[in-house]
Amino acid sequence: MSKQVSITRRLEFDSGHRIPNHCGQCRNIHGHRYRLDLTLSGEVLHREGASDDGMILDFGDIKSLAQEHLVSRWDHAFLIYRGDTALLNFLQSMEGHKTVVLDAIPTVENLAQIAFDILAPVFKDCFGHHLQLTRLVLFETPNCWAEVTATAALPAQD
Repeated sequence: MSKQVSITRRLEFDSGHRIPNHCGQCRNIHGHRYRLDLTLSGEVLHREGASDDGMILDFGDIKSLAQEHLVSRWDHAFLIYRGDTALLNFLQSMEGHKTVVLDAIPTVENLAQIAFDILAPVFKDCFGHHLQLTRLVLFETPNCWAEVTATAALPAQD
């Protein structure tokens, strides 16, 4: 019987955004301390003498890959919907401003899906073994979050 094991790594970053058509406070420019929980599923590696023996993937590698492909790009950036043209034009007039233009309104639900779509291929078959991003949770506040899940593909049975 083959076993699937999951591990989770937590990262944090700060970003600004607004929900342009929202009828409440979120239509205003504001920011959050986002918390990102990444759950990876796969087989535990058994390579005697190897640095990653007994692991699915080193937590440091998860952090490095997520930093490179997502966190460093979104940290201290303003996440803006392409259709929010008045604010987008203003931000683009500020030389060197860190702005991430999105094809969707930057709600936590949309941001979680975008983050999942960015990171899932990064971890797939990472370092030559079967590994899958099966859960991504993005906390906008300590009490509000969105979660994206994917069913883990189990290895083929002999």
